[in-house]
Amino acid sequence: MRAAVLHGTAAALLLTGLVAAPAGGAPAWPASAGSAETHGTAVAARRAAAAGIRFGSCPKEEHLPSSLRCGTVTVPLDYALPDGKRIRLTVSRVKATGKDPHNAKHSVPRQGALVYNPGGPGASGMFFPLIGYLPEWKRIGAAYDLVGYAPRGVGRSAPLSCRDPRHPAKPLLESPAVPSEAFKKARIAEAKAYARGCARRSGAALRHYTSLNNARDLEVLRAALGERKLTYMGASYGTYFGALYATLFPSHVRRMVFDSAVNPDPDKIWYENNLDQSAAFEVRWADFRAWTARHDGVYKLGRTPEAVQRSYDRARARLAASPAGGTVGPAQLQGAFLQAGYYDDYWPQRALALSAYLAGDPKPLIQVAAPQREAAAEQENSSAVYTAVECNDAPWPTDWHTWDRDNTRLARVAPFETWDNVWMNLPCAYWSAPRQKPLDVRTLPGELPPTLILSAERDAATPHEGAEELRRRLWGSVLVTENGAGTHGIAGGPNKCVNGHLDAYLLEGRLPEHDAGCAPHKEPVPPAPAGRARGAKGGHRTTAPKG
Repeated sequence: MRAAVLHGTAAALLLTGLVAAPAGGAPAWPASAGSAETHGTAVAARRAAAAGIRFGSCPKEEHLPSSLRCGTVTVPLDYALPDGKRIRLTVSRVKATGKDPHNAKHSVPRQGALVYNPGGPGASGMFFPLIGYLPEWKRIGAAYDLVGYAPRGVGRSAPLSCRDPRHPAKPLLESPAVPSEAFKKARIAEAKAYARGCARRSGAALRHYTSLNNARDLEVLRAALGERKLTYMGASYGTYFGALYATLFPSHVRRMVFDSAVNPDPDKIWYENNLDQSAAFEVRWADFRAWTARHDGVYKLGRTPEAVQRSYDRARARLAASPAGGTVGPAQLQGAFLQAGYYDDYWPQRALALSAYLAGDPKPLIQVAAPQREAAAEQENSSAVYTAVECNDAPWPTDWHTWDRDNTRLARVAPFETWDNVWMNLPCAYWSAPRQKPLDVRTLPGELPPTLILSAERDAATPHEGAEELRRRLWGSVLVTENGAGTHGIAGGPNKCVNGHLDAYLLEGRLPEHDAGCAPHKEPVPPAPAGRARGAKGGHRTTAPKG
């Protein structure tokens, strides 16, 4: 699902009209647990268990601090051919401290490795082990080795690209709320060219970058870590292939946390999920505008959500006529405020940037919205992985008229993200690699240990209905909802109630008897007027902005 584009770890995140045939007449690729892939996964896991992971200093190109240790695990490119081509995935780890953060004299028994994925597709979890230094994570870091990794295609893990990162495409400055036919034709041509670039640069290997293979890779990583059973936490897209893992390898699960869950219904993967996401972002955009209006004394953007919208539209029009700094047009403005839809701790900064721009100072807006040239290669890689995985995972409509009809209808009531979501995903309409039929995520009573699902009620990137659907499909799972909140990725954040459930589960294996709710965390506080102490920011985020 489409995600905000942020610093180096970003790529993109996410009602009808799916067609069974893939683009270009390519044959549908049998998905799920076919006997060849099942056998190949078992072979790869046995090899990984025997080889283990040799952790040492992290390569300089990873730009990781010395406190992290790095290694690699080898997996088949194609699990149906475990003796064929193999690729290496990079892994990072910080060992369990064994120290009670509340009592230095008390030791904490080690519970194994906690493997984490931050989402995407296309996000790297290599920085994750550093989270153990945050106060909210120290108890978990005392009991668990914290393990992150770069999934296949990401970073140095058999990296994918769809265009030469040395020659990045010129950033598109336009982002019309009502695109013209000429604009649509230009975006269709761009999507076709991007899909061709993915196929040309990756060849036959492209078809093997899928969510099912990400789940199989997780099984091999479990074995390489020497863990008899997997303790795993996935955020956003990481919940989807975590759910695939739970379906494929339920007896290998120890504990699993699904934070901000993707709707795993096979009929939703991925086209309809993106439509649902665009609708949900409209609601979250309204939340931001209402908050800004309540703080009109600080931002001067309007006393009502409608007035704030008019201020935003005025900035769009001005940027369309003259991009700020030559690099920030309506598209970059929309991207910056899309990030505010993910994390409410961005609200004060974004509102301040918009206010300053309309008052004649473009610098704050340029600072938060301008493309970062130093991150271009990483963003290209992340976007390529996102596109490959989502396009390979499921059938997509191959007729532009389907996309145009569905999104024109949706944009009438949800204009904020709808068309930008289309342009991000449109290469899937023209994809040449075989498509899979999504696996039906489902476990029966007694197959899977109890699992924990976390969700914010107003999450836009992964709407709350997806968490409810996952809870129905994983027998024995329990859903904890942060009511009235919309931050994407809530584990280890500012909500003590949510963190209490997380700690109880990971440290003690204890879940509520029934689904539970938590009051929302406090809203962010805007900066105080000049000459007074600045107000505190809202809750921090702990996951990359991925869907």
